[in-house]
Amino acid sequence: MYVPLRPFVRIFVEVPVLGPVILAASRSDKMRRFVSAAPGTKQVVDRFIAGETVDQVVPIVVDAAGKGLEVTLDVVGEDITTPAQAEAARDAYLELIERLKDLELGPRAEMSVKLSMFGQALENGHELALANVRPVVEAADAIGTTVTLDAEDHTTLDSMFAIHEELRKDFPQTGCVIQSYLFRTEADARRLAAAGSRVRIVKGAYKEPASVAYQDKAEIDKAYVRITRILMEGEGYPMIGSHDPRLIAIAQELGRQAGRKLDEYEFQMLYGIRSDEHVRLAAEGHRMRVYTAYGTDWYGYFMRRLAEKPANLLFFGRSVLTKG
Repeated sequence: MYVPLRPFVRIFVEVPVLGPVILAASRSDKMRRFVSAAPGTKQVVDRFIAGETVDQVVPIVVDAAGKGLEVTLDVVGEDITTPAQAEAARDAYLELIERLKDLELGPRAEMSVKLSMFGQALENGHELALANVRPVVEAADAIGTTVTLDAEDHTTLDSMFAIHEELRKDFPQTGCVIQSYLFRTEADARRLAAAGSRVRIVKGAYKEPASVAYQDKAEIDKAYVRITRILMEGEGYPMIGSHDPRLIAIAQELGRQAGRKLDEYEFQMLYGIRSDEHVRLAAEGHRMRVYTAYGTDWYGYFMRRLAEKPANLLFFGRSVLTKG
């Protein structure tokens, strides 16, 4: 049955304050089916997702290395409902690490993992996620690279930080992510900004209630700057996850004020967004890492990218109209 797409696109790109709506849609199976079937979706997905298989993502790692860039690789997929699926996610990362080892790409590519993929939301999820992620961290360490634990919604963070602390006992370079829109994050940053730590700061991309998170963009940005200062003045290794030119410039100045050399922190941006800026920062001597997602279960990741920036919504809308 033909479903007219133009009314959908008009709503999708014209209604103000769409971020929360799109984030809610990211959890909808009905919307997942609709978006997946929409003409033009693949064109937009290909902008943000670097392929579906290891074979497709490896050339992108090689290309990035040739441009002086590093990558962090994310095998997308979050809706895990069985222990077997969590084990499959673990095995997907182990396959990726083995391929990086064969090609001697370990030092250029770290892993980013969401503990929800490793069974965190299942019964005994904390223990299950730790048991599944540990072999990935161990395998990454063996080829000279690291793993960073991504931050998800606020209900998962105590478990994530506890797993991070446990992993660092044997693998001290294991990193974690903090989100500036959460009220708790400044305290987390002070605790984490210790010698040997690796901490990525991002704004946050999940729908969170006003009881735990800033809702105003200006307040989120102010918190981002305060947290970046804490990390730069600390003894750990800050990873600045942002595409915002103003926040990037502020981070550079905070690094200078803290007496940091350019290789004592890094910038991180998403694959498919501001690619010229990736190269520019690397050419200036900064460490620049591209967050590169791949895999078949792309829907949740894709919807968060649409929610983050209106231009992404417009790009999607134009693609659907062109194909519809």
